[in-house]
Amino acid sequence: MSEAHVTMGAHTAAPMEAPPFAIPSKKLAMWLFVMADVMTFAACVAAYAFTRNATPDWPRPFHSVTAVAVMTVIMLTSGLTMLIALGAAKAGDKAGAFRWMMITAVAGIIFTLLHIRDWMGMIDQGVGLLHNPWGTAAFGASFYAITGFSLLHISIGTIALIIVAIRYQGGRYNADDIEIVSIFWQFVGLVWLFIVPVVYLMNQTPAAR
Repeated sequence: MSEAHVTMGAHTAAPMEAPPFAIPSKKLAMWLFVMADVMTFAACVAAYAFTRNATPDWPRPFHSVTAVAVMTVIMLTSGLTMLIALGAAKAGDKAGAFRWMMITAVAGIIFTLLHIRDWMGMIDQGVGLLHNPWGTAAFGASFYAITGFSLLHISIGTIALIIVAIRYQGGRYNADDIEIVSIFWQFVGLVWLFIVPVVYLMNQTPAAR
């Protein structure tokens, strides 16, 4: 056998190096999903801003943002506990990762319940999709569309957290799976931080003079 053939055989047998910027398929799918959701949310906010600016008598029904502030603290705290869970998983601390993920899920449940309570308060005031006591019909549809976007994602994220935590504890999932659900959870937290000023703070009832 010639030296050229030996050299070619050696090169053929050598293992292929992984691409330097390779992303696992599940993580890539999550990032693509998040990017698509970002565009959807941006479209909702743009439509809301256009409608609000085009309506001179846009309602400003929120007298207090105490409940919203509590919800925001819960959301920010849950983002931190999710990062702690991810760090524990990468360090091989299985019990710690499970515990912090369940704490995050409890925070998600509390947030969801407070969000539903906020909706019930608006419904009690007579705010529907096409009607409200203040006369601007588009307000109800805009409010429920944007806050519903958040409520849906946080509810789904909470369920996903519980499922991933249980399967991780049972050995079916690993730290990579926790990282994927963490990406989604941080995304929904970021969305909420945009909703608070756009929907709540800008629509507070003006203080009496």
